Amino acid sequence: MAPAWAQQDKPAQEVYTCIDKSGRRITADRPIADCIDREQRILDHTGAERRRIGPTLTEHERAAQEVQRRKEAEQRARIAEERRRERVLLARYPDEATHREERLNALAQVDEVVAVAHKRIADLRGERKRIDVELEFYRRDPAKAPAKLQRQIAENDEAVAEQQRFIAAQDQEKRRIAQRFDAELAQLRQLWAAQRASAEQWTPPPGTR
Repeated sequence: MAPAWAQQDKPAQEVYTCIDKSGRRITADRPIADCIDREQRILDHTGAERRRIGPTLTEHERAAQEVQRRKEAEQRARIAEERRRERVLLARYPDEATHREERLNALAQVDEVVAVAHKRIADLRGERKRIDVELEFYRRDPAKAPAKLQRQIAENDEAVAEQQRFIAAQDQEKRRIAQRFDAELAQLRQLWAAQRASAEQWTPPPGTR
């Protein structure tokens, strides 16, 4: 037969307590259903508080909370990425002269390929003059011109049109480059000003060292 003391109920290891919406204090040995919408304190058998649990959320509330957490995490990630880009920008362009030089270099590279395209057009027009000399023989009836000659005319016209489209695209590229550098410069001026202000804040006045 087991000792009588072994048959006695052991004290609860944890006690849950809370104040419900009616102002009543409730105590139980498990989470309290009437306090599902509010904080509950968890005590040990001596009455000392072990921890607290927050309100139990509904599935909809948990989903909304998770959406909010994701939004906050994305916002923090965006801010961190912006700060990283700012540091990279400042490292690349420590002053306005450096930024201006790179802008001129970028535009010059486009001008170089445009110059090549213009030279190609000049060469094609030279070829066209040679074709026109041959075509002069068929001036009275161009339809009698050999198929090879007609093909050369069509190919020459298409090649010139292709170079002209390329030049137009490069003009748009130059505008994009200018817009990008304008936007960068506006941002950099703010970053440079903040950088100078920070340096001045931490630089001791002359004679204080």
